[in-house]
Parts: sequence; C-alpha cells; structure tokens
Amino acid sequence: MTTCSGTKEFEGAAFVKANFKGATLRFSDVSGVTMRGVDVDGLDIDSHDLFFGSLFVNGVDVVPLVDAELNRQFPGRELQKARTPEHLREGWMAVQSAWQETVTGTPQDLVDAHVEDEWSLAQTLRHLILATDAWLRGGILQIQQPFHELGQIFTGADQMGFDMSIFRADPPTYEEILDVRAERQGQVTDFLATATTDLLAEERENPWGGDDWRPSVGDCIRVI
Repeated sequence: MTTCSGTKEFEGAAFVKANFKGATLRFSDVSGVTMRGVDVDGLDIDSHDLFFGSLFVNGVDVVPLVDAELNRQFPGRELQKARTPEHLREGWMAVQSAWQETVTGTPQDLVDAHVEDEWSLAQTLRHLILATDAWLRGGILQIQQPFHELGQIFTGADQMGFDMSIFRADPPTYEEILDVRAERQGQVTDFLATATTDLLAEERENPWGGDDWRPSVGDCIRVI
C-alpha cells in the first residue's frame, strides 16, 4: 500500500477516472475539494472542524443537518455553543454525565482496546486531561507549565518542537488516569462556579501559540 505523508503535490490537482477505493486520509487538508460524478458509497468522514465551515452534497449544505442529528443523539450537546455562565455550567454537567456513562459502561478489559487506529478509552481520557491543562490551566489561568505528566499529546507534537519530556514515558494505570481526570474535571467545575459574563469575554493567548487567534475565556471553556 502506497503511503504519502507531508506532501503538497496534490494541491490543486485533478484526478479523472482515478480509484481511491479503500483509501485513508488522516490529518489532511481536503478543504475546497470538488468531486463530480463520483461513487461515494461507504464514504466515512470525521472532522472536528466540520461545524466551522460547509460541506455540500448534491448542492445541499449538510453541516446543519449533521449538527442537528448529533444534538438529537447526544442530549446536552447543543450547549457546547453556550455563551452564558449558566448555560456553560449546564453544558459541562451534560459532558460529565456522558463521559461517566462511557467510563462506567466500558469493561475493564476494553479500556486499552483500539478501533482501527483510533485512541483507546484510556488514551482518550489522558488527552482530555491534556486539553483541560492546555485550555483551562494554560489558556485561562495562564499557568506557565500547566501540563500533568499523564496527559496524552497529539500526534506530531514532537515535530512541532513541543517539550515531550513533560510527559511520562511509561503508560500509567487506568486508576491513575481516572484520578487525574476527576481532579481536572473538578477544576473546571470550580472555575465555572464563579465565572461571570465579563470574565468569559476576556481575551487570552492561544495556549498552543500563534498570533492568528486570541480566544476568549469562553472560547477556551468551550474547547474543553
């Protein structure tokens, strides 16, 4: 199987009668791609940035439809866009409830299992620890070194110059992960308990660097 990585040679390219059946694209930019007369049976798309743009299928922007269906499947999800302290607190309660159901409903022998190349439940919880550290402790509270050693950093962070020595090399136990995750959840709960509308509107630096976006405190919370 051919693997292409870190290439821009296909930007603006045209493919005619090409066969991409069974191909996998990860961490790739397919924005602005146009497909006409294509067979899309079984096409599977997962994009965290889907709701920041548009996706047209046969002339119909399906993003609002996907958004509405996910809100139906996951009650409380609609509060991820909340703007007031009260609604953010309500949304955070819904998030915690959903994760608690996932954690308690997963057998112990499956917490390290993988579906295809995705993270396991244990790794995902570690990434949630990292996300809380980045956006609450780093972004909002501006702690100089906000990261816990159990955090799961995203792929390619070392190539971006991120200090990987912060994190433990040996895998933690599931109990350790749950303990730190609970602690970080408590920190978010405590912060939201006293958050005000004015505080949510304050600007912060992007915890991952760059000057192209200065998130508000509310933006940081909504990421978590």
